[in-house]
Amino acid sequence: MSSHIADANVRPDPDQELVAIADYVCDYKIDSQEAITTARHCLMDSLSCALLALQYPECTKHLGPIVPGTTVPSGARVPGTQHTLDPVKAAWDIGAMVRWLDFNDTWLAAEWGHPSDNLGAILGLGDYLSRKAVADGAAPLKVSDVLHYMVKAHEIQGVLALENSFNRVGLDHVLLVKVASAGVAALMLGADKDQVIDTLSQAWVDGQSLRTYRHAPNTGSRKSWAAGDASSRAVRLAMMVQKGEMGLPSVLSAPRWGFYDVLFKGNKFAFQRDYGSYVMENILFKISFPAEFHAQTAAECAMTLHAQVKDRIDQIERIELTTQESAIRIISKDGPLHNPADRDHCLQYMVAVPLIFGRLTANDYEDAVAQDPRIDALREKMVVSEDPRYTQEYLDPDKRSIANAVQVFFSDGSKTEKVEVEYPIGHRRRRAEGIPVLEAKFLNALQTRFPKGQAQRIYDLCQDEQALMSTPLNQFMDLFVI
Repeated sequence: MSSHIADANVRPDPDQELVAIADYVCDYKIDSQEAITTARHCLMDSLSCALLALQYPECTKHLGPIVPGTTVPSGARVPGTQHTLDPVKAAWDIGAMVRWLDFNDTWLAAEWGHPSDNLGAILGLGDYLSRKAVADGAAPLKVSDVLHYMVKAHEIQGVLALENSFNRVGLDHVLLVKVASAGVAALMLGADKDQVIDTLSQAWVDGQSLRTYRHAPNTGSRKSWAAGDASSRAVRLAMMVQKGEMGLPSVLSAPRWGFYDVLFKGNKFAFQRDYGSYVMENILFKISFPAEFHAQTAAECAMTLHAQVKDRIDQIERIELTTQESAIRIISKDGPLHNPADRDHCLQYMVAVPLIFGRLTANDYEDAVAQDPRIDALREKMVVSEDPRYTQEYLDPDKRSIANAVQVFFSDGSKTEKVEVEYPIGHRRRRAEGIPVLEAKFLNALQTRFPKGQAQRIYDLCQDEQALMSTPLNQFMDLFVI
């Protein structure tokens, strides 16, 4: 006869990891001016990405109410559209738009991800709460509140990512979007600290996305809406807890049934630093190329070499790509590429296109460009190798480089110089150079969607930090109605 030891049914104190996030969400005051200014630039950049995504039917087909014709009192606006949605679907739509082109900000560590993915939850819920407040005769949120929420969401996602690799156990980084958005959404809804903890526990126990849709042979468009899905789920869970749904205090540590034992190989999370404003201050902007971030400097190298190789493409014998271990593991691909989502996660493709054309845009991942036989011919001639120094400095918290080098060899024995770029233009070390490019990206995106005068008014407001911060959020969102 087998024996069975029952699980101890003693309600434990909440896991300390949940408490630490809740303490930060509820008590920490953002006093870094650099973080707030960077958050403003991040807001501009994220909205750029959202507006540019509206040019792609594969994105816009997902937008709008789940049931056509649904009307929502005090509904949230979806920038660049006429949609007025409930906050859960608004978070989905905005999050999907921000992420669609793989052009929004990035965080690289043991785990990688895109902290501005949380903006779907912040804007969708924030606009709804602001309009509801105005309808009830209360004060709406201001854009300054959005910037502070952004700093906190970035920090939660980024600090968890510093030492903890979820991709190595097959989980997608949008798990961290769900957790970060859940904590901030609970605060936005007026939750007390215990309710924030309960909301976080619901996010951790929730079904987590596999990375299947980011890797061969299944790479596909789900990676473009997965973050919107995660941020909307966070809003839904926060609203449920606000109505009294209970939490799960040992969701991480419970033996056998907790997150650590079920999904993290029994390991506890490791932490490099306390929560503050480090992540927003060091965030990486994608401002030149809509490409997976590990390839940003590789594309920059290829752009530099374009003039030397554009008239000798058929004479190329070999292309040597030197990179970091993460790039090799994530985006180095041989064989056929089946769709745009496959191509914007292929290091070799993102080097071939700028070598040939002297550009890398979202349209370059579409079938019309991908059918050019020269692209695959160059991919087959590429040799990818790791430089251990690149890998080491990628993980160094004082450097956080994302280095790549490209060198082209020709059939007559000649070769180009080896072009190396260690820090992309969106890096903190290149802020002075990068911000004007980010601002130009924002104005260009506005002009793709709005009349010239409307685009300029939005741009001018976002350039005036104090005026922007004092603007009621609902009025700010109204500026983006088409």
